[in-house]
Amino acid sequence: MNTTASQNVVSAAALALALGTALALSSVPVTAQAADSEKCFGVAMQGKNDCAAGPGTTCAGTSKIDYQGNSWKFVPKGTCEQTASPTSPTGFGQLEAFKEVKQS
Repeated sequence: MNTTASQNVVSAAALALALGTALALSSVPVTAQAADSEKCFGVAMQGKNDCAAGPGTTCAGTSKIDYQGNSWKFVPKGTCEQTASPTSPTGFGQLEAFKEVKQS
């Protein structure tokens, strides 16, 4: 094997290692976020939900109304039930989906 070919093999291996490391590290924040956060239903504004927005929607950013009871947003753990939600029966975010009450 000549020097140029050896250098190409080493360069390709280094690139593969760097790419693999970058991909592995990119998943760490998602895991950390999930550990320090909880799903809070009824607190997302229209189109700003993180996921789950009921029938006829796909996922993130698909809530049809503000404070939709079946759409959720990640909030810091322990704060959901202290976050205002005018459509919630309690007036605060819920840890499970709920049917909205009319806003007054």
